[in-house]
Amino acid sequence: MARRREAQGSPAFRLILDSGAVIALSRRDDRARAALAAAWEVGAEVSVPAVVVAETVRGSGPRDAPVNRVLAAVGEIGVTDEPTGRVAGALLGAAGSDATVDALVVADAIERGGGVILTGDPEDLERLAEGHAEVVIEAL
Repeated sequence: MARRREAQGSPAFRLILDSGAVIALSRRDDRARAALAAAWEVGAEVSVPAVVVAETVRGSGPRDAPVNRVLAAVGEIGVTDEPTGRVAGALLGAAGSDATVDALVVADAIERGGGVILTGDPEDLERLAEGHAEVVIEAL
């Protein structure tokens, strides 16, 4: 079960989109669109980690157009640097996982001081985020 946090009143609310969320938005999924709209309504920062771009974009052809529209609408693409990579590696070790992309998404949230990760794959992300109360996993 996904951990949830009320967005209102949070001074540094962030919504971080994982690959499942970006794909859901590109397919105009109502739940994903409602979550994004709610985040924008409360003034949340919305971002996509660079690793999610790698996982969702396959070139510059027309098949990528829906994903590219989502990325353009979100605007902020997070950079994955060495400290984030080290946090992700530690998360993988602690969770006994090999889900590198998921670990980098959780590490991005940790490095930004916390946030809500919107995902279609809550189980893996929850396991990686265990012990990090500042990271909340929101299932689509």
